[in-house]
Amino acid sequence: MKFDYSDVSCPWKDSYDGVPAVLDYSEKTMSEAVLDTAEAEPGFPALTFMGKTVTYGEMARNIDLVARSLHALGIRAGNRVLVCLPNVPQAIYCLYGLNRIGAVAAMVHPLSAVGEIVYYLNEAGCDVAITLDQFFAKFKEVRSQRPFSKLIIARVSEELPFPLSIGQKLLTERKFPRLVEDSGTISWKSMLKLGRDYKGEYVAAKDYRKEAVVLFSGGTTGVTKGIMLSDLNFNALALQTAAMSKEDVHHARMLAAMPVFHGFGLGVCIHTMLYCGGTAILVPRFNVKSYAKLIRRTKPNFIAGVPTLFEAITRNEYLDGADLSCLKGVFSGGDSLSVELKKKFDKFLAEHNASVRVREGYGTTECVTACCLTPHDKEKEGSIGIPFPDTFFKICRPGTCEEVPYGEEGEICLTGPSMMLGYINHEEENRETLRTHADGHVWLHTGDLGVMDEEGFIYFRQRIKRMIVTSGYNVYPSQIENVLEGHPAVQRSCVIGVSDPYKMQKVKAFVVLKKGVKNDPELIEDIMEHCRKHVAKYAMPYVIEVRDSLPTTLVGKVAYTKLS
Repeated sequence: MKFDYSDVSCPWKDSYDGVPAVLDYSEKTMSEAVLDTAEAEPGFPALTFMGKTVTYGEMARNIDLVARSLHALGIRAGNRVLVCLPNVPQAIYCLYGLNRIGAVAAMVHPLSAVGEIVYYLNEAGCDVAITLDQFFAKFKEVRSQRPFSKLIIARVSEELPFPLSIGQKLLTERKFPRLVEDSGTISWKSMLKLGRDYKGEYVAAKDYRKEAVVLFSGGTTGVTKGIMLSDLNFNALALQTAAMSKEDVHHARMLAAMPVFHGFGLGVCIHTMLYCGGTAILVPRFNVKSYAKLIRRTKPNFIAGVPTLFEAITRNEYLDGADLSCLKGVFSGGDSLSVELKKKFDKFLAEHNASVRVREGYGTTECVTACCLTPHDKEKEGSIGIPFPDTFFKICRPGTCEEVPYGEEGEICLTGPSMMLGYINHEEENRETLRTHADGHVWLHTGDLGVMDEEGFIYFRQRIKRMIVTSGYNVYPSQIENVLEGHPAVQRSCVIGVSDPYKMQKVKAFVVLKKGVKNDPELIEDIMEHCRKHVAKYAMPYVIEVRDSLPTTLVGKVAYTKLS
C-alpha cells in the first residue's frame, strides 16, 4: 500500500540522495513479515546471543511454539501481556508469538521498580506477565500490590550454548529464589510443554492497522503513558530505516545494544533487521568492556545508540587499535547529540579505520522511534537531518496548528505511517497530541521545539517543557551543554532551571570532568570564563556543580528531573 501526501507542502517532494520519497508498505502483521523472511532464508543467522546463533528457521519454529504455548495458556487476541525482559531471545519469541495469536506485547524495563511495574500493569490492563528468574522476587512483591493471573518465568541459561549454560546455572541462577510452580506461576519450560501438547487452532487473523505493541513514554515531561503502536507502524519504520540507511540491510549485522523495551532498540535494532533479513546481535546488558569485545569479535555493520553510549566508547581503552572498517552505518538518537560529542566520535571512528561518520537522527516513541535522519551525503552542523520517506514535518506556533515560516522556531509536528494510534486511556492527551490540521491530515504534536530551513533540514532545539525562562528570556539547556562540553576538561554536562524569586528561574549547570582532571576553584572559574565567551549573559549558569556521574533514565538519557 502507498500513502498519498501529495497535498502536503514541503521542500523534499522528490527523492534525496537516492532515497525514494514514497514507499510501498506491506499489509502483513509484524510476525507474518518476519516469518516470510524466515521462509525465504531459513539457514541465515537471525539472532546471535552470547555465542549462540539462531537461524531464521530456528527462530520461526520458536516463535510458532511460543505462540501456540501462549494460546494454550489462555491468552487470546486483544489481550495485553507485560513483557519484562532484557535483550534475550525469549523477548523476541514473545513479541512475535503474541503478535501471531493477535495479542499485544507491552514492553517494559526489567529493572523497573515495583511501583513502576504496578503502574504499567494497571495502565495497560495486563493480566499476564513474562520475566526472568532473577526478577521473580520483585514480581512476587508486585503481585502483592496488584494481583494478576499468570506469571511466566524464563531463564537466560535456556538460551545459552554449552558450557555457558552450565556456568550460568551454577554461578548465577542458583542464587535466585527457587521457583515453585502453581496455578499462577509457570516456568518457560513448562509453558513450552503446553504448546507442544496443544493441537487446536491458535493463529489469529489480525488487522495490520490495529494495536500490536505498547511502549511507554519516558515520562520526563509528565505522566508516563502507554503508547499504542500498530503492525503498520513497525513495518513502515523497518522499510523507511532500510531506505535511509543507504547501505543494504539484507544480510547485514546490527549490534542490538539498545533495549528491546525501547522504540529505538525494538524498532531499529531488532525489527528492521529481522524484517529485512539481517542479523541482530543481542546485547542483554551494556558495559563498555563487553560491548567493545563484541564489536571486535562480531564485526557488526551497523551500531545504534544514545549519546551516552558513544561518549562512553570514546573514553575507554578497550577499543584501542580496533579495526572498525566493518561499519556501514553509525546512528545516534534518543537524546541530543552535542556538536562536540559528534566531533569527538567522528574523530574516534576515523582513527579506527571506519569510513563512516555518526549520523544523528530524531524520533519519538509516538512514532515508534526514528523519523528523521542526517542524509548519507550531507551534514549541517546542529541539524538532525531530513524526514524519512512518507514522513512530513512542519513547524507550528506552540499551542496552535499554525505553520511558521522557514527559519522560525516553533513546535515540531509530524505525520506519516509510523505515527501512533494513541495513548491508552488518556483522551485529553490524545486530543492535544493528535490534531487534524486544515489539510485534513492528523499531525502529531511532539512537544519539541525546532526549526526547519528552506532545504527541509530540521534543527531540534529543546523539549518545550524543559525550556528555561529567566527574566523573560528563553534559555535552551542543550545549547549551553554544547558550550560546556566544548571545554577541554568537561566530559558530560546537564543544565537545568531552578526557582528564583527575582528571575523566576536561573540556570544551574552540572558537569562530569574528564578522567584525571582535578576539581578546584581555578578550573571552575576557567569553565565559567569559557561560558562567558559563548553564552549570553542572561543565560549564564549562576553555579557549576561537579559530579562524579549524572543520573540517567532507564534508556540512558540524562535524567535532568533528578537534578536540583
